[in-house]
Amino acid sequence: MRADIPKQYLQLLGKTVLEHTLERFSSHPRINGVMVAISADDEWWPALASRITMSSAVRNTLGGAERCHSVLNALLALSHECEAQDWVMVHDAARPCLRAVDIDLLLDSLQDSACGGILGVPVRDTLKRCQPNGTIEATVERAYLWHALTPQMFRYGLLRSALTQAIAQGAVVTDEAQAIEGLGEIPRVIEGHGDNLKITRPEDLAMAALILRVQQGSGGGESVCE
Repeated sequence: MRADIPKQYLQLLGKTVLEHTLERFSSHPRINGVMVAISADDEWWPALASRITMSSAVRNTLGGAERCHSVLNALLALSHECEAQDWVMVHDAARPCLRAVDIDLLLDSLQDSACGGILGVPVRDTLKRCQPNGTIEATVERAYLWHALTPQMFRYGLLRSALTQAIAQGAVVTDEAQAIEGLGEIPRVIEGHGDNLKITRPEDLAMAALILRVQQGSGGGESVCE
């Protein structure tokens, strides 16, 4: 992001990116609570936490070295509240444009699943495999390829076991579905909306602002980047 603070604390339409993200869950009637995994050296969270008014259900716990460690820490912090078959969703702090209808879509589509699944969108662009110096090595067939999004939703006990095993084996998984696959399970992909943007580059912040303005003006039913 070429910024002097973590991207989740950058300003976006008068709030931090993280505040927008938290509101997507704390305001949803089917979400019981939110656990935020925070780095031990995060100096920005205390100020934000002191002014969060969207819900007393937003709590935090200590994060870890990698995403998988942070998610497992959050699951362990919920160990006295969750049963093995309860659903948990894992979401990127830098995805503030998630639609409420996509949360409902995951819940409704996977309610009878023993495992769970993720939001995704089909790959639409031509994909190139390249050498480190930028030269093209091959064109990758895009049929059946999907961009993995979040939330990713799995049964509490299954996800906890999957991440525990992955970390014990020294595997640094890049998303929860990969850990679940490591147990031999087969998650589903549920097609979501393309405006569920992950803020990664400087230009993404302006795009997120545009998306949020359109969603606020249309009740969240319109997309600008599908």
